[in-house]
Amino acid sequence: MHTVSMSRARTFLHRSGVSAAALLVTGVLLAGCSSDSGGEPDADASSPMVGTTGATGASPYLPVPDGVALTEPGSQLAVGDHAVVAYQPRQDLVGAFDIQVTALEKTTIKAEFSAWQLSDDQKKSNPFFVRATVENVGDTDLGGRPVPLYIVNDENVLVEATPFASSFDACPSTPLPEKFAPGAKTDVCLVYLAPDHGDLVAVSFRPEETFNPITWTGDVVKYEPPKPDKDKGKKDKGKGAKKNG
Repeated sequence: MHTVSMSRARTFLHRSGVSAAALLVTGVLLAGCSSDSGGEPDADASSPMVGTTGATGASPYLPVPDGVALTEPGSQLAVGDHAVVAYQPRQDLVGAFDIQVTALEKTTIKAEFSAWQLSDDQKKSNPFFVRATVENVGDTDLGGRPVPLYIVNDENVLVEATPFASSFDACPSTPLPEKFAPGAKTDVCLVYLAPDHGDLVAVSFRPEETFNPITWTGDVVKYEPPKPDKDKGKKDKGKGAKKNG
């Protein structure tokens, strides 16, 4: 029986050619599977409850503004569904989001990460892109904070999103904008590296270990890079052309 490992440490991917001094990071990216770590929840005990996709009528698990109805913990959602969630990134701050997971995409290390410095373990991973729309429905500014979503792999391990030390156009995998006040809304794309050539089974909102996770499942499609806009190039070229005579 697998336990669910929740790793809060993050490491940044750097492009090849970066000096060794710049590669110093804290912690380990990939969440591990541990059978003897105390206090971690049993995966079966925290599995989603089928058919509970609506807002809860019970008392909210965290204080949220009037009119904000939180989605019931344990809800099992499909890609495209919304969940209203609350989390506490620090003791004196509670945030509330409306999160809609909009797409699950799979790519390969060779196709998208050949220019990045990867550890041996990362080279053995399967990369996934998770796209979502996030709206601040609380009353606090959540600017600069990571989007609190994980993926669950085929060994029931939580995997944290991978940030980048520089821009990654295919899927930026960045925190929320520096200012993300109540009412703000943004589209995000997060990168996850499933270890040991693993699969993406679900996307999970699970802010702490005892929380019964809210999950999204759906078809994982192949990532297709956007095609160059040929018409735009012709227009730009036309603007620079000079008329004869």
